[in-house]
Amino acid sequence: MRLKEVKARVIQNSRGEETIEVIVNKNYRASAPSGASIGKYEVPAFPSQGVRYAVTFLNKYPNFKGFSLEEFDDLKVFDNLLSVLGGNTVVALQLACLKALSENNIYSFLNPKAKKLPIPLGNCVGGGAHTKVLSTDIQEFLLVPEAKTMLERVKVNAHIHAQLRKQLHIKTFTDEGALILKNTNEETLVFLTGFLENKKNTLGYTVRLGLDLAASQLYRNKQYHYRNFSSAVKKKVLSREEQITLVNKWIKEYSLAYVEDPLEQEDFSGFTRIYTKKTLVCGDDLIATNIERFREAVRKRAINSVIIKPNQIGSLVKAKQLIDFAKKKGVATVISHRSGETMDTSIAHLAVAWNIQYIKTGIYGKEREVKLRELVSLEKKILF
Repeated sequence: MRLKEVKARVIQNSRGEETIEVIVNKNYRASAPSGASIGKYEVPAFPSQGVRYAVTFLNKYPNFKGFSLEEFDDLKVFDNLLSVLGGNTVVALQLACLKALSENNIYSFLNPKAKKLPIPLGNCVGGGAHTKVLSTDIQEFLLVPEAKTMLERVKVNAHIHAQLRKQLHIKTFTDEGALILKNTNEETLVFLTGFLENKKNTLGYTVRLGLDLAASQLYRNKQYHYRNFSSAVKKKVLSREEQITLVNKWIKEYSLAYVEDPLEQEDFSGFTRIYTKKTLVCGDDLIATNIERFREAVRKRAINSVIIKPNQIGSLVKAKQLIDFAKKKGVATVISHRSGETMDTSIAHLAVAWNIQYIKTGIYGKEREVKLRELVSLEKKILF
């Protein structure tokens, strides 16, 4: 297939912010999301001139026409545009080309023998940088279902989210569609742990709890600042040692299955002190989908799981390199959406094609649900 036409346009993400959509050969389109909680080591989403500059650039760029898509050597040619157009633009362009190459079946094009589906980590309650109203300091309270099929996993996460909305009469949501509770961090942990122990609330499935602390958002002047810590303490400021002790206490007390970014994004040595015996300790801001930072984390045994966000590094090629290296080192991979999402479902295809163990897509909201439906659809194709 030859690359006849590349067009770009401005669209809005789920937060109403401008982002880019790229259309290749008129029929194949892809878009890139944007994060609210952005790590220090992420590449810029767009050039300093903004998304509209990137759109104009692509619409006037003459050098794509006539190329065979197969000649792009795994799309590495686009990596050269990163410094000019930003990570979101390059990833959207790469994904649109992959869709053209595969006729919208990215997973089968990249890995026709794919057989496994990821476990969805469902964001059911949230706060932190994902909302501006009073909420928990913890950015995400995540559901980790132990159901066998993707359909069952999606169903139980959606059921729990709906039951929480109904029982608590919640009508306010974070950027990612998670419920906003005015409860403190401790109160929310206690409540959700008890809620998940009731099999009526989980359709009879075992569902464990996970957290994304996004601790860099709490970190100022070498301390961790909480505004909604507990009912007994309105504001709490913790030292590094106290933060490590607190996270380990939560892991043990609430049998947490997953803890993401429990410490700020520079503290590799601190991560090594978080309990990993029965818990995935995951690096997001710590790594920023950067293989060199990941190599350092592996050398120091700082994490046993890692977030993959292609637009953090601005390259599908580099994201895949990190995934392959993680597999060699026995580190679990978690591909993730962003808080400012689009209707693009490529993340579902990449999760299946790259045999990624976990996926974060959210639970509620059209931009989240479309990815979950795509995963259920892919499961049917793979199994039948």
